[in-house]
Amino acid sequence: MRKKLTFAAALLAASVLGGVANAKTLVYCAEASPEGFDPAPYTAGQTFDASSRTVFNRLVEFDHGKTTVSPGLAESWSISDDGKEYTFKLRKGVKFAATDYFTPTRDFNADDVVFSFQRQVDKNGPWFQYIPGIAYQYYNDQFGDNITKVEKVDDLTVKFTLKEPAITLIPTLGMDFASIVSKEYADKLQADKTPELFNQKPIGTGPFIFVDYQTDAAIRYKANPDYWGGKQKIDDLVFAITTDPAVRAQKLKAGECNIMSYPAPADIAGLQADPNLKVDEQEGLNVGALMYNTQQKPFDDVRVRKALNMAINKKAIIDAVFQGAGQVAVNPIPPTMWSYNKDVKDDPYDPDAAKKMLEEAGVKDLKMNVWAMPVSRPYMPNARRTAELIQADFAKVGVTVNIVSYDWGEYLKRASAVDHDGAVIVGWTGDNGDPDNFLGVLLSCASVGSNNRAEWCNKDFDALINKAKTVSDQAERTKLYEQAQVIFKEQAPWATLAHSKVFMPMQKTVSGFAMDPLGIHRFDGVDIAE
Repeated sequence: MRKKLTFAAALLAASVLGGVANAKTLVYCAEASPEGFDPAPYTAGQTFDASSRTVFNRLVEFDHGKTTVSPGLAESWSISDDGKEYTFKLRKGVKFAATDYFTPTRDFNADDVVFSFQRQVDKNGPWFQYIPGIAYQYYNDQFGDNITKVEKVDDLTVKFTLKEPAITLIPTLGMDFASIVSKEYADKLQADKTPELFNQKPIGTGPFIFVDYQTDAAIRYKANPDYWGGKQKIDDLVFAITTDPAVRAQKLKAGECNIMSYPAPADIAGLQADPNLKVDEQEGLNVGALMYNTQQKPFDDVRVRKALNMAINKKAIIDAVFQGAGQVAVNPIPPTMWSYNKDVKDDPYDPDAAKKMLEEAGVKDLKMNVWAMPVSRPYMPNARRTAELIQADFAKVGVTVNIVSYDWGEYLKRASAVDHDGAVIVGWTGDNGDPDNFLGVLLSCASVGSNNRAEWCNKDFDALINKAKTVSDQAERTKLYEQAQVIFKEQAPWATLAHSKVFMPMQKTVSGFAMDPLGIHRFDGVDIAE
């Protein structure tokens, strides 16, 4: 009997292993754990990679490797003559994923779209704070109170009504926070009194189905057999969470993962030299900066900000931190973004002039905090090293720097507080290919206390970027944004530091992966040779 059981077990094992051998599994060495699997309340790229781009869809989708949008869950849309009403015709027959923890009884429809947005603004609704401490920061930054209504016209038609025209609405609906979630699943969890599972076991319409998550170790997905865009070529997708970029590179070389994110600049040459690997690269749609708290003395004085900017040797930062794979930033938007003002001149590196300007501003023996991010991002691969270089530069003009840091989530939270102390190293990778996604999200008066970590509110700048959002002609919008960049440079709320080049190493057996200017890692359409 025992022999029979052993033989049966061996047959089962052989069957399973045979299935694994025949299945295509792609392993992605990711840089960090997701904050959760509900993309709406979060802002980090690793969360979007693990949730919105694998499990969910949006009304519109960014084209692979581009900032242009195409129909997603909405097949088409129309805009009223006054630009205040957007009507979307939804795709018919789209299925939400069926899993061992939820079986949908209906297809995707207008109720899901209304719920997906309403839950982010209805402060009295059960889903606004279904997890303690969450906030819908992206929705607030992108829309504020401009969307007055999202309503169901019929099962396959939804209408958005705006207070003011917003030419940026369509690309914004392609962003991760605008992912469409299942109202039926939410209703079930609410009835079961287990709403927290909404953030732990996601249900979407996307190319992959969530399988399980081993905290801080691995996330497993399988291809969605009913995906409206067609089943993916890879059967299983694994995120192997590996926080050390050097370890990610080692695992890629050893064949333990097929693709890795964010290589350290020092590892690029070695990865490029490996005959089994290819390293794609592109200019990043990003900016790294030192953002002064302009509501705090002495950084409320533009002369002080300009003087400190002139004290920073940016070229040395590009060489030491980016290993040359980047360029000195002049404006708050990168040169790859339309409306970039190439006529704006950077503050020159001139320590003597900086020292004199500080004296004229009455600043002597200044002591200040410089915040160093604890994580590596494309726009800032080593913030600690950057802070040390700035510390040395500022010492030359009589300014003493204390470098501070916190866990990444705490860092972002504290750096958003209006009364935070000193200047913060942070940056941004564009989310939707529109200049407003930099100038509005990072520098508007409305984003003070949120993503505007310079806490800078300039009425002239604000008037220009707010007007630009209501104009449909891109040439006219460009002129407005160019003027805004001139004001930014004159007022210097940031020391613009760098725009980086982004690298994506992968095994040569991987095909179909497109580097994304928006910093997204997508695996729909990706294949791997057996």
